[in-house]
Amino acid sequence: MKEFEITVPVGHEPTAKSIAAQAGNLEAVLVKRSLDARKEPVWRYRYAAYAPGEYEPYRLPEYQNVASSRPVIVVGAGPAGMFAALKLLTLGLKPIVLERGKDVHARKLDMAVLSRTGVVDPDSNYCYGEGGAGAFSDGKLYTRSSKRGDNREVLHQLVQFGAPGDILFDSHPHIGSDKLPVVVENIRKCILAHGGEYHFGARVTAISGNPGDLTVSTASGEEFKGTAVILATGHSARDVYEMLRSMGGSLEAKGFALGVRVEHLQEKINYAQYHGKWKPGMPAAEYSFVEQQDGRGVFSFCMCPGGILVPSSTEPETVVLNGMSNSARSGKFANAGVVVQVEPEDVPGSNPFRLMDFQHDVERKMYEYSASMGPANPLCAPAQRLEDFISGRMSKTMPETTYHPGVVSAPLHELLPPMVASRLRKVFPRVKVHNYCVPGAALLLGTESRTSSPVRIPRDAESLEYLSFKGIYPAGEGAGYSGGIVSSAIDGIRCAETVAAKG
Repeated sequence: MKEFEITVPVGHEPTAKSIAAQAGNLEAVLVKRSLDARKEPVWRYRYAAYAPGEYEPYRLPEYQNVASSRPVIVVGAGPAGMFAALKLLTLGLKPIVLERGKDVHARKLDMAVLSRTGVVDPDSNYCYGEGGAGAFSDGKLYTRSSKRGDNREVLHQLVQFGAPGDILFDSHPHIGSDKLPVVVENIRKCILAHGGEYHFGARVTAISGNPGDLTVSTASGEEFKGTAVILATGHSARDVYEMLRSMGGSLEAKGFALGVRVEHLQEKINYAQYHGKWKPGMPAAEYSFVEQQDGRGVFSFCMCPGGILVPSSTEPETVVLNGMSNSARSGKFANAGVVVQVEPEDVPGSNPFRLMDFQHDVERKMYEYSASMGPANPLCAPAQRLEDFISGRMSKTMPETTYHPGVVSAPLHELLPPMVASRLRKVFPRVKVHNYCVPGAALLLGTESRTSSPVRIPRDAESLEYLSFKGIYPAGEGAGYSGGIVSSAIDGIRCAETVAAKG
């Protein structure tokens, strides 16, 4: 096998003739496509060339009919839960998926009401429901970690269930919030067709019994039996942590990141990243950065080209923001979280919930400030122009924003915790991606706080079982062992494999 690269202008693809000229009599397989905008924007296509008969395409494991097989309870229908359930099908075990929220289509109706009225349904919102928080973000499918495992099983299954095939080779693959609901629904249909179960409106309130014979109870009074429980409840389910603590289980405070959502005109990002050479037909530009300031990381998070801002509160009287993009990323605005790392030693005490309490206090402070201004929508967000935030002054006017509940001018430099605000004010002026911003061109909105779970459920490194209770397998973001769609899916797969191996 040999590799070669072909470079073409953006808007073009390599021709069959050019590929054949490089491959000779070998079979060429596209393995990666990346955008290089350092000078004239170009696509770089990397191919692997195999001798005849040498190339073996990746094949997904087959799903089995598990209607009468050993049941395993999967709590949560986000990426970790869905892919754990799919893996259980291939291993001959029956997944019983319990999701506190609604199916992915009913969720959309509740989220529309949420944005319009500001009334939060604590079981159906942008974080809770089928597909989890990632179903309505952007569908980014890359992870910063190279230690998560083989992502092919995840990506190939996503394509099988309706995602575009280019996620298999794009360097920064994404699906889009408009396409993800269909993918999520198709995953559910596959699980049901092979004998698994799905139960919505099934918020878990207790787990009892012994390994091999566990009972999971829900708020509606139903009980489900399984030989093991894969706990994949996402990064915001405080009630699950409280349930585990009430059972006598151990928990740990875990670092997370908190800051603001930054919104800009997409054309400004395009101009900066393409050096003024962006043309219609080129991908909407994105950016990322990581800085160190006063001993803590300051970085961009979940950048959404051509996207919109959405309310992500999971409980009343808090203001939390997230971003989402459709597959075309064709919107007028771009947004990204810009956040500061918060570590357990930054918040005094020994309570494992202390970072979650810190997170909640900031979210509530944002709500209280906006509420004091008498907005029409309870989820109206405190906001400040970038240059005013740096200078420490109130903004006299607010620019246009995609955040539907609206904004009020606020002193974010005072509302944010000092350890967060001070680092952001130092970093913003020196971040290259912001240098193009004319006065007032970027708007900061508070707060971006659901970057990852501030609590970890400790588990054995080998068996992946909860250290406090055998038979429970914490998985994904809510357990504190992943971040993002792909890494969470891989973690769910690993948990399913260990459950099956234990027998």
